[in-house]
Amino acid sequence: MGTTGRDPHPFVRCAGFGEKDGGVHVVVVGCGRVGSSLALELVQAGHSVAVIDRNADAFRRLSGGAAGEPFPGTTVQGVGFDRDRLMEAGIERADAVAAVTSGDNSNILVARVARETFQVPRVVARIYDPRRAAIYERLGIATVASVAWATERVLRRILPDVNGVEWIDPSANVMIVERTVPPSVAGRTIASVEQQGADTRVIALSRNGNAEVPRSDAVLQDGDVVFVATLDSGFSLTGGSPS
Repeated sequence: MGTTGRDPHPFVRCAGFGEKDGGVHVVVVGCGRVGSSLALELVQAGHSVAVIDRNADAFRRLSGGAAGEPFPGTTVQGVGFDRDRLMEAGIERADAVAAVTSGDNSNILVARVARETFQVPRVVARIYDPRRAAIYERLGIATVASVAWATERVLRRILPDVNGVEWIDPSANVMIVERTVPPSVAGRTIASVEQQGADTRVIALSRNGNAEVPRSDAVLQDGDVVFVATLDSGFSLTGGSPS
């Protein structure tokens, strides 16, 4: 179960999901405020969602969907890093897992089991300790620290082509946007990306959890994250011949 029959949200179309029946299947571990809002956002976008929480009462947060409809996804009571509970939630067919409980250790365990045992391609974990976050970023597990938390930030890691703005100046002219490098852009240089617009500058590059100010001749890799100063909030990385 899990699809709502609604047209996909624009960020889902931008990410290219929805091309197969039911969009993607996402397992959300933790049904607090973040987990429940994330689950509701995903089902409203037409995706299949399973939510795991050890407290059955937490699932009440999922009943506040559109028009008071019951939650169309799956709920599983139990510990989120229990493999049986994860399999009950459909992790074997999951396209993404979001570990958003209130504990770092639980989220790390869930993320590692999802990535290492079930080879889930997109895994994001909520981590309160930024020192741990850096370590797990290097292992390929996207993390979001509580000081920078927003549901949108998790969605952008599960659906990486979602357009979002990190910062905007008081005059609303210049903004900094975060974009994940897709395979179609890998092999291009920073300079070629900046040539997409006259008022575009790549100000930082993050790779495997390490950030730097890149040189213009730096070559982008699939999965890199770039931070771009631009006048266009809808800026996106487009494919083309590497230069």
